[in-house]
Amino acid sequence: MKRLFDLVFAGLGLVLLMPFLLLAAAAIKLSDGGSVFFRQRRIGRDGQPFHIWKFRSMVQDAPTAGASLTVGADKRITPLGRILRRYKLDEFPQLINVLAGQMSLVGPRPEVEEYVAIYSPAQREVLKLKPGITDPASFAFFDESEILALSGDPQKFYRDELMPEKIRINLEYARQATLYSDFVLIVATLAQALGAKVDIFNWLGIRAPNFGFEK
Repeated sequence: MKRLFDLVFAGLGLVLLMPFLLLAAAAIKLSDGGSVFFRQRRIGRDGQPFHIWKFRSMVQDAPTAGASLTVGADKRITPLGRILRRYKLDEFPQLINVLAGQMSLVGPRPEVEEYVAIYSPAQREVLKLKPGITDPASFAFFDESEILALSGDPQKFYRDELMPEKIRINLEYARQATLYSDFVLIVATLAQALGAKVDIFNWLGIRAPNFGFEK
């Protein structure tokens, strides 16, 4: 049923969003003449690698010009890219990954290899789940780059604090997830991207993260 849910809503989403997707693609191309899409190798279900699709929101050579993490006002982000990222519009091409069966609409965000390589045996349980476009952890860390910017060492903070919390949240959610809760999470994510304040953690029965500092 979850696969059918993904196919129906991903297909419908691509059809309804096609005018916007074409407009966004044209704007990216005209802005600097670079490629429209960004593809990156991520680790999916059962540890299988695949390439995730996004609208390019950074300069053309971004992967070789800095770390894999995006921290605060990263200079690699283009002016148009900041708009795309603010409203999570750069993620829409991942509907193609969903149709291809590599991702689900709701599931743990797929991680890059360098961080999966340091997962503990307990953390590797998250690899049993199909990765998704949104999840409760993405909802909690909607402004992840700003959170990282407040830490003294973004790489260490991500590795030791934020990444384990993401995994913990997603494993807790997976134990009680339903198609209805997936649908609610999708709607809540879209509302959050538009600026709405939504608290889903009490409703989901998941402990919200707390790192001891104000964002």
